[in-house]
Amino acid sequence: MSRKVRIGIDVGGTFTDAVVIDNETGEVLAKAKTPTTHTAEEGVAKGIIELITQILNEQNICPDDVVFIAHGTTQATNALLEGDVAKVGVIGIGESRMAQSELKIKDIELAPGRYLQVVNHYIELSHFSKETVMQGLEYLKENGAEVIVVSQAYGINDPKNEIQAVKWCQEAGFFATAGHEVSELYGLKVRTATAVINASLIPKMMATADMTEKVVKEIGIKSELMIMRADGGVMSIKEVRKRPILTMLSGLAAGVAGALMYGKVTEGIFFEIGGTSIDISVIKDGKVMIKNARVGGHKTYLKSLDIRTLGIAGGSMIRIKNGDLVDVGPRSAHLGGFEYECFASDAAQATNPSVKLIRPLEGDPDDYAVFEAGGVQYAYTLAGAANILGYIPEKDYAYSCAEMNRLAWETLAAYCQSTVEEVARKVMDIASDKVWATVKPMIEEYELEESFLTLIGGGGSASVLTGYLAERQSVNFKIAENAPYISTIGVAMAMVREQMERSVIHPTNDDIRKLRHDIINKIMESGAKEETIEVTIEVDEQQNKLIATATGANEFKAKDMKKVFLTDEQLHANVAHSVQLEIGEVEAVKKVGRYSAFRGVQTTTKFFGLLKQKKNITAISDNEGVVVLRRIGGTVYWTTKERLEEKLSKIVEELSSYSDAGQTIPAIYVFTPSRMHDYSGLHDYEQLKSLLQLDTEFLKPDDELILVGEKK
Repeated sequence: MSRKVRIGIDVGGTFTDAVVIDNETGEVLAKAKTPTTHTAEEGVAKGIIELITQILNEQNICPDDVVFIAHGTTQATNALLEGDVAKVGVIGIGESRMAQSELKIKDIELAPGRYLQVVNHYIELSHFSKETVMQGLEYLKENGAEVIVVSQAYGINDPKNEIQAVKWCQEAGFFATAGHEVSELYGLKVRTATAVINASLIPKMMATADMTEKVVKEIGIKSELMIMRADGGVMSIKEVRKRPILTMLSGLAAGVAGALMYGKVTEGIFFEIGGTSIDISVIKDGKVMIKNARVGGHKTYLKSLDIRTLGIAGGSMIRIKNGDLVDVGPRSAHLGGFEYECFASDAAQATNPSVKLIRPLEGDPDDYAVFEAGGVQYAYTLAGAANILGYIPEKDYAYSCAEMNRLAWETLAAYCQSTVEEVARKVMDIASDKVWATVKPMIEEYELEESFLTLIGGGGSASVLTGYLAERQSVNFKIAENAPYISTIGVAMAMVREQMERSVIHPTNDDIRKLRHDIINKIMESGAKEETIEVTIEVDEQQNKLIATATGANEFKAKDMKKVFLTDEQLHANVAHSVQLEIGEVEAVKKVGRYSAFRGVQTTTKFFGLLKQKKNITAISDNEGVVVLRRIGGTVYWTTKERLEEKLSKIVEELSSYSDAGQTIPAIYVFTPSRMHDYSGLHDYEQLKSLLQLDTEFLKPDDELILVGEKK
């Protein structure tokens, strides 16, 4: 009997990785790696096809058994960094001098000395016709434009002119796209600039996408090829052809997607730690944190994961001044061209061991320390320090018990007139403090409960720093399973994702219901199956925006990977651990379908224990033990579909707050037997009631629901 599999491919700057995952169990069946084929005639597609062919043959996998195939790529990011983009012509349509000014996009500096070139043509709205568009197209063509953007003032309100002009340009043989296709937000200049960046990527991305899709089909894989997005989801090739900008930064997003889907993380700080850098991101309530990306210093309407990158990682070298350790990184052993001391050859070959201070690369300080033995220099690294202190378990990707490592650090300790453990710990302290200086503001910004905080380590150097930092800050941690391949696994297991934003002042129920309808259609176009789609709506009153986020699976049954149901006792113990209370301090209060509700009381003390403060804790766990919601101060309720409106009214009345600005309704979360619905972004009771009616319309009158209310 054949087994169904998922294939994930991560195209990096140096290597292209692939994994094969059993679709039923989530087991990683195979891993493969090949150098990224940047210079091949087929481009990076050549390496992708080589890997797919290799793993299918080695694992005896029939192409018909591949139910999902996706790849993450740095191609869009690299194209922008290297200036390898098409020249863009902008056809602007408006009826005022201000609109004309906003529609004129200057060349965009992508990197020092590298520009995205733009040529502009403006058409008065009253003169808009096929003739004037063709005249404008001819002007842009004469000035070297390879791809066209059509953008109209208030085009998001009525995009018919943008759509028509794009069609005329395409009929004339040009790649063309419109402003409303990349964003439905007001802000003509930012929207047009985002469309320009998007358009500049279309020719190159289309060539790769077309070639990869063609060969995947020739191999016999019937499943549609999906591409990783910058926000951690995937989208279809068809969508990539229209919005390649969404793939920008997708390489960074893949690791977080792996933590969400494979590691089943719902809240915490995720680290992807390699040899040169660490990528830090926040996961809250099972969602990634999103922000507007900037390109060449320009704000865009591209939504990408909020990922902070630091030059601290397993290969980070150490710096010494006047015999004292002063810093770790940012130069790494990889980029400096040195072997790690902890992975060096047998210490028996080491003669005349000593510490030298060097300048790894031109422009670096000259105080980086290396270990010299037998005429060879080795980098002192963070991985070496972690191995010395025993923080890396056996069989870990970064584990080493080499005698050379001990000899290197004994030599360094003597140089610094200290002990081996003291020197190694100081290196770890410097590195972890630098990382925590970035983590701490993220905790505050996203209002994470530090008492519940978990650090999740991914990447080849996950164990080098995650555990030590957690110990130093007295928080929980865990290392993701298959941590070195978490990005590639993330590609293989990513959900289809879409986000839509609209500028709406005082949105009505009809506005919200229409946005919900539109995003469901949009995510289905991207490959999600309707029955798997979950939608969250947020009303941003300060910026007059409606924001809809939808996730869904492309597979018909939308199986949960690695599904293992816990007993009630195991769920109880797991929740107690997650909220850092004893089992006896947590009460199981209600179970509905795949969700179980728990509550407890957290007691904190102040003024040397003289004052005690008690706070209610609410936690909801699914039947696999994933705590999908944790709230301090939240209150749990339950009811039936038949009495839902009555119960909701009482909750809103009980937990609303009032001020001169009027009523502020509580954050509401609703759990049906199979799904979680997040209404915390709504501010109006009628909006809440309207959406809840839509989301529960197919439930039976006696079906039960769990509700969580939290005062804002």
